[in-house]
Amino acid sequence: MAKWLITLGLILVVLGLLWPLLGKLGLGNLPGDVRIERKGFVFYFPFTSGLLLSLLLTLILWIFRR
Repeated sequence: MAKWLITLGLILVVLGLLWPLLGKLGLGNLPGDVRIERKGFVFYFPFTSGLLLSLLLTLILWIFRR
């Protein structure tokens, strides 16, 4: 169990570091990503981008499962 948590943590760190690069590719700006801007307030929830990353991660883990 500890190995999975460490692996998941490392994957999240790598995704966090790659997020600016993924933003340049259009990820984070897809239809379905919620962005609400008000004076002095910005709310951003990357719903569609999160679903795509989840699907990609699921496929990768499914391919490399033992």
